Amino acid sequence: MHSIVKKWQVIFAALIVVLASIGCSKVPSVSYNPWEVINVPTDAKLFDIAFTDNPNHGYLVGSNATLLETNDGGNTWQPLQLAVDEPKSRFDSVSFAGKEGWIVGEPSLLLHSTDEGKSWLSLPLNQKLPGSPILITALGENTAEMATDVGAIYKTTDGGQNWKAQVEAAVGVVRNLERSPDGKYIAVSSKGSFYSVWEPGQAAWDPHNRNSSRRLENMGFAGNGQLWLLARGGQVQFSDLTKSDEWLDVEYPELATSWGLLDLAYRTPEEIWIGGGSGNLLRSTDGGQTWEKDREVEGVAANLYKIVFFNPDQGFIIGDHGILLKYNPNANSSSQPEAA
Repeated sequence: MHSIVKKWQVIFAALIVVLASIGCSKVPSVSYNPWEVINVPTDAKLFDIAFTDNPNHGYLVGSNATLLETNDGGNTWQPLQLAVDEPKSRFDSVSFAGKEGWIVGEPSLLLHSTDEGKSWLSLPLNQKLPGSPILITALGENTAEMATDVGAIYKTTDGGQNWKAQVEAAVGVVRNLERSPDGKYIAVSSKGSFYSVWEPGQAAWDPHNRNSSRRLENMGFAGNGQLWLLARGGQVQFSDLTKSDEWLDVEYPELATSWGLLDLAYRTPEEIWIGGGSGNLLRSTDGGQTWEKDREVEGVAANLYKIVFFNPDQGFIIGDHGILLKYNPNANSSSQPEAA
């Protein structure tokens, strides 16, 4: 009996600590919410978004061969049906350079358009391709770069008819993969235990151990080439631009958080947004030194796992359950999101 009472005392004490921590969250709120919830006509999981050279014309892709089109800058979306061999195909990535567009997905799917997405041609991929393509980057006329879920990188200069390997060996199964505008890649291992970087001209990926006991969640590039990382437990860290392979001090934007940090994006060189689980959204206006929270978005029932800014005035956040948020550069304190 005594052991049972003691066990419950321990549980009760732990609960008090958790509640106290939650109550001590001191993160200030943003002065207004610039994000509006967009009604997307699908409940499929969305993975990526891209626009043509027309900022009003773009596409969303997702699971179950989901392809959505907008002609008004992302305010409304219409579903499109593509004739693919597998109706349950997963469209992972979409990219445009002018009127030329690409979509890659699983299982081993590659689509190409030369007319802003009015028509799409399915292109065959080599059956010996290492892994499944998960990232495509349109680079210009007939030119694109494709990466797979094991870190194989290929480039085409003839509209996808032929692909040339850019790196000799794959890096292993990855959980996240990102490309910088100047062609560098960073990949987080599937278990979050290490990360690898690659830049054009290198024969192989350069692996790095994580710099703490926390598992890595996601990594990427700032516009100036600085690296950022998100790790378990609400940890954020930025690389030291003055010292190669070194990192600045660890930051915890919200110490009392019990939700995960999932993605980070720069709206401007100094303004950073971080999305997380359960509709949590954080902003820094000083390059990550201090943080504030968009508490109005907490009513959105979704994990916010991808943030994209095409320019300072055009941005989107993709969440699960078909949730899409659109950045409103003219938002004011009266802007209110609606819960999903």
